[in-house]
Amino acid sequence: MIAPLTPFPIRGVIWYQGESNSALARAPLYHRLFRTLIEDWRKQWGEGDFPFLFVQISNFKSSDREDWAELREQQVKTLEVRNTAMAVTIDIGNPDDVHPTDKLDVGLRLARAARALSYGEAVEYWGPMFRQATPEGSAIRAWFDHGKGLTAKDGAVTGFEVAGADKKFWPASAQIDGTTVVVTSESVAVPVFVRYGWANSPQCNLFNGEGLPASPFTSAE
Repeated sequence: MIAPLTPFPIRGVIWYQGESNSALARAPLYHRLFRTLIEDWRKQWGEGDFPFLFVQISNFKSSDREDWAELREQQVKTLEVRNTAMAVTIDIGNPDDVHPTDKLDVGLRLARAARALSYGEAVEYWGPMFRQATPEGSAIRAWFDHGKGLTAKDGAVTGFEVAGADKKFWPASAQIDGTTVVVTSESVAVPVFVRYGWANSPQCNLFNGEGLPASPFTSAE
């Protein structure tokens, strides 16, 4: 259905998909599939690396036969592709409906990316994006890009877990410290890995000063 459109000019793409790739066997392949799609469309249109904006899948209870957290991580990896951007929607989904009704905020977040990538406006279009984790004794510190004004919506920071060298994750407490988050757990004496929002439908509430949500992530590969 897309092929007949390639003779027409194109300014950019908005892509909202991923749920059908969330099965346990499919989710780990999404990055390669999605990257191939983007590169192929750009090749077929022959107009260079036009902006490709996409929506990270939201929160949905689903079942243990699907891994929405892994799918989201695969979408983050797609940001390695030049001139791409991702709208995080982990805060505006519906755990009981695979098609959440809040499309307005999805559109507004995509519009921020379009204003920056297509029209050159100096507008923040990222929420906090995990950069690295630094173990600090009984704690671990998560560092973020685009984390100016980090805040937890509606109370204490939620959604963080830590693991030792065995990569067995436990619920954790988290405190904001500047543009970083310090995470600890009584169940893990020496944290080595940290993750956030790592569930099909997580309870997580980290935002930046622009009111944009942090993307779920894991430091354990």
